[in-house]
Amino acid sequence: MTGFTPAEVERARRYHRPGYVALVVDLAIGVVVLLALTQVSLPLLLAPPLVAAAVAVARLPVGWWRYRHERAWGFSTQSPRGWAVDRAKSIAIEAVLTLAALGPLFWLARTFPHGWVWPAAVGAALLVFLLGFLAPVVLEPVFNRFRPLEDDELGRRLHALAVEAGAPVREILVADASRRTTKSNAYVSGIGGTRRVVLWDTLLATPADQIAVVLAHELGHRVRRHVAVLTAIAMAGSAAFVVVLWLLRPHPVPQDTAFVLLLALALELAALPALSALARRFERSADRFSLALTGDPAAYRGLHHDLARTNLSDLDPPKWLYYWMWSHPTAPERLADV
Repeated sequence: MTGFTPAEVERARRYHRPGYVALVVDLAIGVVVLLALTQVSLPLLLAPPLVAAAVAVARLPVGWWRYRHERAWGFSTQSPRGWAVDRAKSIAIEAVLTLAALGPLFWLARTFPHGWVWPAAVGAALLVFLLGFLAPVVLEPVFNRFRPLEDDELGRRLHALAVEAGAPVREILVADASRRTTKSNAYVSGIGGTRRVVLWDTLLATPADQIAVVLAHELGHRVRRHVAVLTAIAMAGSAAFVVVLWLLRPHPVPQDTAFVLLLALALELAALPALSALARRFERSADRFSLALTGDPAAYRGLHHDLARTNLSDLDPPKWLYYWMWSHPTAPERLADV
């Protein structure tokens, strides 16, 4: 396997395999709770947030196991109290977003019983767009603090790289990820005026030439409009979901909340293989862009070797899981053509 020893492959396997069992258990818990809630009568106005909160609470034991697993392997830097606060925030956000998504849908179905599906489909698509636009400035700050990159020399180098790519950025932000983990990452998020590139502060110890490859990769997503394409797909998928719901439940009411969420989960799981394949294709495209922009294959190799070791990435994931929901190429795949 490219650049990795059998011992490294085996160590990554030992770290990840229990997590895959937890993934299946977590999914099963969600399905069972939703199925049970389809048989429960809930207050009409509170049904959406109550169902979302009930599912999230039922999944807390698996979340706690994941937290302890990360601690045992030396990745989590968060205290139990910090973990609990994050979970509480997540549950509250899930409840609010579920109400924001389903409340208007049920209102439309009651107010326009014979024509609600089309305005609801348009509204679902617009909600996805709005969340993509607002998430960087409304949701992400709930969990992380962001600051401008303070290393002036590195900042000048990265800004010059962005200009060369034809995608100048106003600022490069650093997230305080080290409050939770020792792992490293970076990402691009937002739409239009909220679009931004974010580096985790754990990444700043990486050599500057490798950070340049990271930025070039994220710029590749921007230049090749990957975020815009995925947003458009999500908008179309949300609208299509409303149509499927209409076919199965011509007159949905708040008591149908658990059924609606169960249907959404089923359709998401069915679509995941195609979406994951597209995401992996976009990642490979951004990799090629980063190589072409930096012209530094040594830094590219060093980056992906180091990230795989730092994050203990799975170097040989189970095939069924890879093709079902793996959104990134494995490190050996990324290194094979360099």
